Amino acid sequence: MTFQPGADLSEDEVQERVDDAIESNDVVLFMKGNRLMPQCGYSQRAVNLISQYVEEFETIDVLPALDQFRGALEAHSGWETIPQTYVDGEFVGGSDILAELDERGELEATLQG
Repeated sequence: MTFQPGADLSEDEVQERVDDAIESNDVVLFMKGNRLMPQCGYSQRAVNLISQYVEEFETIDVLPALDQFRGALEAHSGWETIPQTYVDGEFVGGSDILAELDERGELEATLQG
């Protein structure tokens, strides 16, 4: 399912998309923009950190329904900030957490599940 900018997405549709993405992907990054064109520095940083260790990972652009995505993600993680990374269905964190894990030499193992 691909979201088009300006699409009218209900909270239920976004919640279903979030649930499905977290359950069906080993690594998923909810971000502003996409892997090829991140739309904020934090999202770019998260993509760069994950890309060091994982070739294949899903990215979900939250911009078409930002408020709905914030609510749906907060239900999973307790955080409403973007980006958010999930590995094997578990919330890992945003770009700052990924950077901390990388500095401690733990990011690769975390991303491998």
